[in-house]
Amino acid sequence: MAEIAVGLDAVKPAESVVVIGFFDGVHRGHQSLITRAVRAADQQGIRCVVVTFDRHPLEVVNPGARPPLLMTLDQRLRALAALEVDLVVALPFDDELRHREPGDFITHVLGGPLQARHVVVGANFRFGHRAAGDVTTLADIGPLLDFTSEGVTLLELDDTIVSSTQIRAALERGDVEQAARWLGRPYVMEGIIARGDQRGRLLGFPTANLHVDERAAVPADGVYAGRFRLPESGPDHRTWHPCAISVGTNPTFAGITAVRIEANLLDWSGELYGVDAALAFTHRLRGQVKFDAVDDLVAQMTLDVARARELLA
Repeated sequence: MAEIAVGLDAVKPAESVVVIGFFDGVHRGHQSLITRAVRAADQQGIRCVVVTFDRHPLEVVNPGARPPLLMTLDQRLRALAALEVDLVVALPFDDELRHREPGDFITHVLGGPLQARHVVVGANFRFGHRAAGDVTTLADIGPLLDFTSEGVTLLELDDTIVSSTQIRAALERGDVEQAARWLGRPYVMEGIIARGDQRGRLLGFPTANLHVDERAAVPADGVYAGRFRLPESGPDHRTWHPCAISVGTNPTFAGITAVRIEANLLDWSGELYGVDAALAFTHRLRGQVKFDAVDDLVAQMTLDVARARELLA
């Protein structure tokens, strides 16, 4: 696992191959880009450093246009640190960094302790004030700071360029299977188990209510099969337990307006209130339906659990 540093002041000076991006989701396109940087670093015998940002740039530039996020900052840093790199640096994206002109941005980020000797970015990478810098800017300024650079063609799968935007769109329509293909793993949400109205317990299907960051990308309303990470297994030996997941406002019952993410753990019982947890979405079972009678809802939930068992076996 790579070292993680917050800000350049926490970085020890050394020559580096640097790969830069926001990397929301750390999807297969990001993984391909970072693998290229790792290989370049191995060839030069120097460290490989991933540079990312502590918040989405639009959160500062245009908050109303910020997209829902596929990962929390902590998730993203952990995922990046697991990719055989030597160091992950999270830069605070603030007004000061936002207003740096491209040349000043390059000197500030790639000079100093990173001592960049080669820089890897996606072909569509933009940076600096008003996003005026691009791969051509890197190529022009690189010789002045003694580094080379490359803009890598974006990865294409299923006749689609893999991007965080495409993954968010898949989640918005409930296609967690396609999202997983582009991510290279099931989509995972992390949060804290909060106390709900305990209606599921009364119906015979007790659920863990996952409270997530308000900025998180939530799959479309519906019922899913997935896996729940049990906390007692610890951070290094985590156990993923099969579950059926409901996302939505429980339309059969009046008065619920907030979207809830609830997991019914199969063949498991216990109290989870207040613990950190994670939920992986593997299959979509159906959309949300308003039932005329509670007995009809219970019958359908029984079928949902049976189907989840079948898919997760």
